[in-house]
Amino acid sequence: MSDNWVWDETLFAGAAPYYGRGRLPYAPALVQVLADELGLDGTGRLLDVGCGPGTLAVPLAHLFGEVVGVDPDAGMIGEAARRAADAGVAARSRWVRIRAEDLPADLGTFTAAAFAQSFHWMDRDLVAATVRGMLRPGGALVHVSDLKGEQFGVEGLPHPGVPYGAIGELVKEYLGPVRRAGRGVLPNGTRGGEAEIIARAGFLGPERHVVPGGQVLERGENDVVAWTFSLSSSAPGLFGPRRAAFEADLRTLLRSSSPTGRFCERGPSTEVFVWRTPSGAGAAPG
Repeated sequence: MSDNWVWDETLFAGAAPYYGRGRLPYAPALVQVLADELGLDGTGRLLDVGCGPGTLAVPLAHLFGEVVGVDPDAGMIGEAARRAADAGVAARSRWVRIRAEDLPADLGTFTAAAFAQSFHWMDRDLVAATVRGMLRPGGALVHVSDLKGEQFGVEGLPHPGVPYGAIGELVKEYLGPVRRAGRGVLPNGTRGGEAEIIARAGFLGPERHVVPGGQVLERGENDVVAWTFSLSSSAPGLFGPRRAAFEADLRTLLRSSSPTGRFCERGPSTEVFVWRTPSGAGAAPG
């Protein structure tokens, strides 16, 4: 990520309604793996930092006494609250519209904190240190992402694969050759090096777990359109008055790839890093 890039509130403008439908799911066994590794028993508190529409926090809510999701995007917070209500966990969840940099925000102490494909958008040194201070002794920080570099073929599946390369080229035709991110651009993509930063904040570990994916996912045209609009690099707000034209061209592209409007792919594996606070460190029980 360019050192010149600065976060702004338009990063995911208009993306929230598309996120839940468009994004590929985490590996099916992720919730069970986290339950086992963290010893979740329906008590304790989870802080989900950059929670989006509750993708991780909602399915974990029944394993905690309370989950608190924070995100700076009003649309994401609204979607998270709606999904929690639909899942019957509204009473166990709380959704707060703030930036991670504004923590601790009087939210109290937690037994676990999660960053699910969100840490790279933050002032990472500041946020990691702040979150460490919000965790109770022996608490866990969980970093979750799709497993990078994994490749699954679509041979033998009943429908064509999603034409991701062609979609990327169409986005470039409308938004330019350099990846967009809010009002700025990311010529070198998002940042890595999370492990060094988390360790520098005083966490111990990590323990690495790969939760296998590979399940067959059938996707419709509307699902792929939703995936495209769920990305920061092609969020609806970036297209301005050309949004309708882009969507029309996108649908034409998809129909040329699959006249039935159906696609298949395999779900990604999920990579999980679990970091711990020392047993005698972190926030006091609250």
